[in-house]
Amino acid sequence: MIIAVDTGGTKTLVGLFDSDGRLVKKKRFPTPEQLDEYIGELVATIDNLTNKNDDIVDCISIALPGTITNGSMAHAGNLGWKNIDMRSLLAYRFDCPVIVENDANLAGLSEAKALPEVPRVCLYVTISTGIGTGIITDGEINPYFAATEGGQIFLEHDGVIKRWELFASGKAIYKTYGKLASEITNERTWYHIAKNIAAGLLVLCPVLRPEVIVIGGGVGTHFARFSEDLVGIMREYLSEKYMPNSIVQASRPEEAVMYGCYYNALGSFTAK
Repeated sequence: MIIAVDTGGTKTLVGLFDSDGRLVKKKRFPTPEQLDEYIGELVATIDNLTNKNDDIVDCISIALPGTITNGSMAHAGNLGWKNIDMRSLLAYRFDCPVIVENDANLAGLSEAKALPEVPRVCLYVTISTGIGTGIITDGEINPYFAATEGGQIFLEHDGVIKRWELFASGKAIYKTYGKLASEITNERTWYHIAKNIAAGLLVLCPVLRPEVIVIGGGVGTHFARFSEDLVGIMREYLSEKYMPNSIVQASRPEEAVMYGCYYNALGSFTAK
């Protein structure tokens, strides 16, 4: 069995996959601000899911925001954690391998594999508290782009140079409009949200040349409200050769990262 852990800025989702790749159990808890509290809550949740070791766990696969190198996290974005060796923190608590990867990379891996045909280049964009990106090539996390953070690109917005996620993320939407994305119904507002999201994609598309862009995250769950405007804006500025074949909503907006954790664990077994 494989334990998948999706560590988010506000909540952590933990799932148990059986040997057939089915998500058979899952639990969530609010992500604590303090790392030691997170570790304690995570260990307790895993023990609960596995009946305190009655179930044999083959691997614990953890998703974290921010840059991950050799199982260590340099900086965890909105969590504020820095220089954390998560693999070592958990390895002595469990008698199985622990692997760690960036959450957007894992969500992108899951979503690329869920497409009818795995594209040569898939760009996954999660729009939640912040903005994260995952670059998947031929159905695998591209190691040369694994540390990239698309939400950190700098763009001009209202005459000021800003990081993309500071004006296009879910947090930015709330700061601008005083509402969560789920509470916004005004079409003009959604047009402006689409325009802000398009701003970053217009920069990334000529560089990465994705065949498919998948939009996920909390804002991505409202894709139907801004998809037409988003595609229209991009077609207005991009020539056909830079325009992706399709821009789609994530098929598993709540569970994409967990399934990515599962696939990443399978890949680690294959690599051995």
